[in-house]
Amino acid sequence: MRVYVDTSAFYAVLDADDQHHPQARDTWVTLLEEGASLFTSNYNLVETCALLQHRLGLDALRVFRGQVLPVLNVIWVDEEVDRAAWSALLTAGRRRLSLVDCVSFEVMRRAGIGTAFTLDPHFGEQGFTVVPAPKDSWAGEEPRRPG
Repeated sequence: MRVYVDTSAFYAVLDADDQHHPQARDTWVTLLEEGASLFTSNYNLVETCALLQHRLGLDALRVFRGQVLPVLNVIWVDEEVDRAAWSALLTAGRRRLSLVDCVSFEVMRRAGIGTAFTLDPHFGEQGFTVVPAPKDSWAGEEPRRPG
């Protein structure tokens, strides 16, 4: 199985105090045990690093680099994908939709990845299969972002 991993999932896995940590941790372990091919973009890496450093500190960033990054396939965003994502973002006209989300959608479509490990409802709205399956309590929640 090919799975795209979003910033919201990385954060929930690494922050033991996050309300979604238990299910995110279990999903992460299951994906690894099942031998899933895990993908993310360099945009998600930058966003995740900023979030982890700001909220959890350098130790969390070290864990991310040492234990998470080695199991990921990083898709490097080129100018064409960046332009397409900007276009999608500005066309959508939604304040809470991010450029990184739009890059993720574009990368997933181009790479033929239909499943996302995320807590962000935008992925489901875009027609992707989301793991873990959203719980009712997640409805309408926005993922935590740097800031």
